[in-house]
This record gives sequence, structure tokens and C-alpha cells, in this order.
Amino acid sequence: MEEEHRPAPHIPEALWAPWRMQYIGGPKPEGCALCTALENDRLIVHRGERAFVIMNLYPYNNGHVMVAPIAHVPDFFAIDEPTVVEMWQLTRRAMTALQATENPNGFNVGMNLGRAAGAGIEDHVHQHVVPRWNGDTNFMPVVAGAKTIGEAIEETLAKLKSVF
Repeated sequence: MEEEHRPAPHIPEALWAPWRMQYIGGPKPEGCALCTALENDRLIVHRGERAFVIMNLYPYNNGHVMVAPIAHVPDFFAIDEPTVVEMWQLTRRAMTALQATENPNGFNVGMNLGRAAGAGIEDHVHQHVVPRWNGDTNFMPVVAGAKTIGEAIEETLAKLKSVF
């Protein structure tokens, strides 16, 4: 009996994150989410002189943080040089803290500047720091519309604060 030939499965060219639909499609709070979180000290890992580190409420992976200027700045090119320097210093500190607490195999670090680039919060510049592990992508987001995050955000926040 001849084996049936099947074409290789199509590999999508998009990274699917359906668990983020709560954020994307849900009600949006008034004002800037990052400024509000900073004012309420909500999910803040570290507050520097000019920039801060905050847990991402809708993470791509456990330990996903964002680094942002304290000043509400919608345009990357409007950030003053000392703030840019502090943001990069805090990005490095966040990665060091995540290495100590989460032991990732790598990181994605970057900014989505503007709606066309995928910015969910486009009116306050911020940089994402996403810890990655070998094989961390699995079938759950595609099949079940869920992402398995192995630790409560408050637990990760406490661990990061303790080593930051």
C-alpha cells in the first residue's frame, strides 16, 4: 500500500497571542495606563530617577516587563538623552534580575513605536523585555486560546523587586 503524500503543514507568519484579546478587545481605562500604574504604584518593579520598570499585565511570557520614562512621552525622539541612558540601564538591570529569578535561555527586547508597529500603548513610549526559554512556544495558544504562565504576576513581581 502506497503511503499518502501530504504537504507540510503551513507555518503561520504571525505570532499568535490570543490570550491578549482581553487587553485588545476589552474596555480601555481613561488616561495613560503606564502613568496610572505609576501613580498607583501598581506592578512597579523599580522606579528610577527618570524611568521605571513595570510588569506587563498581559505578558507574552512569565516575567515580561516594560521599561518606560516617568515623563509621559509619546514620541521616542522627544525623550531626552539622560532618560534614554537610564532606560537602557534599567533594561540591563531587568535582564539581570530576570536571569537571577527566572533563569531564561534568552530575551526579546524592543519597542513597538506607533499603531502600525503594534503598539498597544502608543501614547507613552516603553520598551519590552521578554524572557524566553528553549521550546517556550507550545500548542496551547493556538488550540485552546490560552497561554500557560507558570507563576502569578504578583509572585514574579516580588521576586524581581527582591533582586533589583
